[in-house]
Amino acid sequence: MKYQIEHTNIFKYESIVDQSMNSIRLKPRTDECQRLLSYRADITPASVTKEHIDIWGNHVETFFIAEHHEHLEVKATSIVSIQKSPFIHRIDYSPEMNAIFHSQLFSEHYLAFLSNTAYTYLSPEQMARVDEELGEMKNPVQYSIDVMEYIHSHFTYDGESTNVSTKAEESFELRKGVCQDLTHVMLGILRAKQIPARYVSGYLYVGENSALVGDAASHAWVEVMVPGIGWVGLDPTNNVEALEHHIRVGVGRDYNDVSLVQGVYRGGSQSLEVKVSVSLLDQ
Repeated sequence: MKYQIEHTNIFKYESIVDQSMNSIRLKPRTDECQRLLSYRADITPASVTKEHIDIWGNHVETFFIAEHHEHLEVKATSIVSIQKSPFIHRIDYSPEMNAIFHSQLFSEHYLAFLSNTAYTYLSPEQMARVDEELGEMKNPVQYSIDVMEYIHSHFTYDGESTNVSTKAEESFELRKGVCQDLTHVMLGILRAKQIPARYVSGYLYVGENSALVGDAASHAWVEVMVPGIGWVGLDPTNNVEALEHHIRVGVGRDYNDVSLVQGVYRGGSQSLEVKVSVSLLDQ
């Protein structure tokens, strides 16, 4: 599957801004299943970007605008190819995999994705309610699938109930939210069971007559580290394995690590308009 993604962020300022420093994480990743064929970032006012790879392996572009400006527009255009087959439901969790999962080396290596953050923390009382529904975790692969199904069946997708700062504890009580919230709740449950799991930001190709649901701007889901195999994506919003319709951009511990656009500026308040288009070019 080949896609073209156009992602535009337009910042409008209440008063003239005389300086701004910004960073963007809009460049899709390249790995064994996803290949970035082309990428371009157009910035107005014109600015030169400096790119680096962050600690999580994400592409980060930073730029500084010194001139006075009343608006900032960042448009990223990417073409990505993805080839991915259903995988996680076919995994036979072996004694060897179980030994890796319980090893000290495994837990030390993925410690960053075992520790809950302010965004992903769930209280012991909330975890007790999860345990009542799901029971004991014996097989981390099957348990991860069960958690995805649990969230999909117990939570409502609702774009009006939460905001970008909402934490998993609050979303859990509301039993609703957007993909960011459902992802944070799933991460909290998995990490409480010592299953390495990370936050993934990117895009979802919905297409015509599709049952998939995702944010108009971007999408988020979970990747679980399967012992001896690697990272496998699970989308609690849609109760599906993240396959060829999921376009990966950034990974991290939570939303804060992968925020697509961040910046500081000197001036008044601002408003933000986001436009995202994901087009299928070739199957």
